[in-house]
Order: sequence, then structure tokens, then C-alpha cells
Amino acid sequence: MDTDVALVDFAPTLQLLSLAALVALVPLAWVWLRQRRADPRARLAALTALTLFLTFDLIVFGSFTRLTDSGLGCPDWPGCYGSASPLGARGDIAAAEAAMPTGPVTWSKAWIEMIHRYLAMTVGALILVTTLFSWAARSRLPHSPWWPTFTLLWVIVQGLFGKYTVTLKLYPAIVTLHLLGGIALLALLAIQHVAFRDRALALSTGLRRGAGFVMALLVLQIALGGWVSTNYAVLACSGFPSCSGQWWPTMDFAHGFTLLRDLGHTADGALLPFEALVAIHYVHRSFAYLVVAAMLVLAWALWRSGEPARRFALALLALTALQFATGLSNVVLDWPIVAALIHSGGAAAMTGVLTVLLARARLAAVRGREAAALALAT
Repeated sequence: MDTDVALVDFAPTLQLLSLAALVALVPLAWVWLRQRRADPRARLAALTALTLFLTFDLIVFGSFTRLTDSGLGCPDWPGCYGSASPLGARGDIAAAEAAMPTGPVTWSKAWIEMIHRYLAMTVGALILVTTLFSWAARSRLPHSPWWPTFTLLWVIVQGLFGKYTVTLKLYPAIVTLHLLGGIALLALLAIQHVAFRDRALALSTGLRRGAGFVMALLVLQIALGGWVSTNYAVLACSGFPSCSGQWWPTMDFAHGFTLLRDLGHTADGALLPFEALVAIHYVHRSFAYLVVAAMLVLAWALWRSGEPARRFALALLALTALQFATGLSNVVLDWPIVAALIHSGGAAAMTGVLTVLLARARLAAVRGREAAALALAT
């Protein structure tokens, strides 16, 4: 790979922004045509739903980018060797691939990396439109336009995480934060979609708090899973339920959970010991048991509360089973890429389901307080 390439080159930025605008016009036109007679809130609900769907796709494709070792498929940012697409960088990619045939730069990896960036820019363009339209129609909307504005700012932060993923050569802490940032973006869009749809779901205070606690556990587990993936520790333990035939294998927690270090190295620059990878893997696996138990308890409580909460219970049960099966297959089947992608998508889907549940429950609670205040006033 050409080590002299500039890590940051803004030369293709205008071309990339134009491409993102053109790609975003397709879903925008589709939404506007389908909702041409609808009020602004219904239009924004449809646009947010579409952006939410594309953000979910972006998270899964980001996992595909990582799993295929394509994160440095274009070693500069935001373009590829100073071009808006790998087509303009054919010579540089060919030279890098000739020097190192297995990567990190190859023709296919460059396309995977750039498609990920194109999809991210398209999501950003749709959020920009949502923000502008929310401000224009703010007097007719149920919530403040600062919600989509904050989401737009968060997309910019995500772009910076993407930049540093490349310029810092897959620094594990940055890559993990990039994953968590994508999950946070999904949650922000889900909250706005609930507000635009204006659909409440009454839950008891205890059940709301329980769902919030489970969400906190899920986010921590996703962070641990991201740390496993970014450190390539998925196969550090073979077999299940034991780890390579041991119930408590030799583990190096200190090196494994040192956050500020380069990929594959300790903080002082030495090679990361295998026992550190075992620690990373085993903590994620062990914490999964607690998350599964919490999900099952929450699903049971939601089922007991009746319709429409039972739909959320069934969704959580199905996703929990899916996550357990795909997580197990990652270990016993030597990390098949399809199972790994489904595992990443399942975590994002769980986040979406819990976010919608909490947002609808909060909306019902706010309405209940408003109704009580009105009754006291009259």
C-alpha cells in the first residue's frame, strides 16, 4: 500500500456531496409522491421511517465492511486516493493490491468501503432535509425541531468517527465508538418517528423503569460486542458453553480492556497477548447471559400487561432467540459472515424495538400528567 497517500484529502468533497444529494433524491421523491396530500407531520413520519430503515442498513453494512476487513479499503478520507470513487483511483488501487494482494487495499474492499460512505452520506442528506422541513413546519409539529437538529449534529459526529477510523488505522476505541454512534443515531430516529406518528402506549412506572434498565444492559452488551469485533476476538474461545474446554480460562483483563491502544498492541506498543483476547471474548459471552435473562423477564412482564404491549414481548423474544443462535454459531461455526451480520442486525433491531417501546410509554406518561393537570385546573 502506498504509505505516502494523504490521510485526509478534501479534493473530492464537492463530488461526493453532489452524489449524496442525487442518491437521496430518489427516496425523497418516493416519499413526497406517496405523501403529496398528507400533512407535514405525516410526511415527516414517512421520511423518518425511511431514514430509520436506511440507518439500520448502514449499521449492517458497516458490520460487513468490518467483517471483510474493508475499513482501510480506501486509505484516505473522505474519498478514495483523492477521487470520489474507486473508478478514479484504479491505478493507485492496482499498485497497492500488487504490493499486498490480500489487502488492506484491494479493488473489492475499496468498493465496499466507498459504498458504506455513500450510504452514510445519503442518510446524512435525508436527515438534513428532515431538519430543514421540521423548522419550516415547526408550528404544525408535535415536538421541537431541535430533535432533528440534534440528530443532524450527531450525524456530523459520526462522520468524524468515520474519518478517524481511517486516519487512526482502525483504532479499536474509535471503531467501537463509531458502532455505538450508529446505534445512537438509530435510537434518535426511532424517537422522532414515534413523535411524528403520535402513538402512545400506557405502561406502569415499574415496567417503564424495567425497560429502561434492560436498554442500559443492551447498550453495554453492544459496546462489549463491538470491542470483541474490533479486536478480532470472536474466535478467542472455541466451544460452548466452556471456553476452549475451560470454565474459567486464563485471561488478561488489564491489557484486554485498556481502551487507549492501537489494534493488536498493548498501550506500550507490545503485541497484545492472546489471553487479552480471551478476556474480551469471555466478558461479552458472560454478560450475554444476564442480558438474555433480563430480556426474558421484560418480555414476560410485557406479555402480562396485555395488548398492544404483547407485540413488543413477541418481538423481544424472537430477537433474543435470534441473538443467542447467531452468537453461538459465530463460535461453533468459526464466525460465518452471514451469522455475524445477522447478529449485528439483531442488536440494532433490539435497540429499535426498545427505543420505540420507551418512547411510546413516555408519550403516554406525558399525556397522563397533562390530563391530570388539566383536571386539577378545572
